[in-house]
Amino acid sequence: MRPRILLVDDHEIVRKGIRQLLDGPTRDVCGEASNGEEAIQKVLQLKPDLVLMDYMMPGMSGAETLQKIREISPSTKIVILTVDDALVQHADKIGADACVHKGNVVEDLHDTIKQVLARESPLKA
Repeated sequence: MRPRILLVDDHEIVRKGIRQLLDGPTRDVCGEASNGEEAIQKVLQLKPDLVLMDYMMPGMSGAETLQKIREISPSTKIVILTVDDALVQHADKIGADACVHKGNVVEDLHDTIKQVLARESPLKA
């Protein structure tokens, strides 16, 4: 069974680009959300295996969104996308399973998702 991934980013072009990178024979992008509130609803509705989300979005903060996803779906893995180098270094402190710098998405995203879904922690490496 292919892992189901929910994309959360306030920029549609980013969501579309990441969907093209991920959707295929080994993964299923099951949905998209443009903000934290919508992400919560989609997690409840779609029950994804992994949420790939931007940390800086309007409305509900990334930290609050992450915390609420953890409360309603503790087994869902969460990978943060960010341009903040400091956040990449401290993703484990905010409760993320991993963090990918948006500048390295093409190079790092596939391996990071594979590791997270295999229950390995790329943050501990």
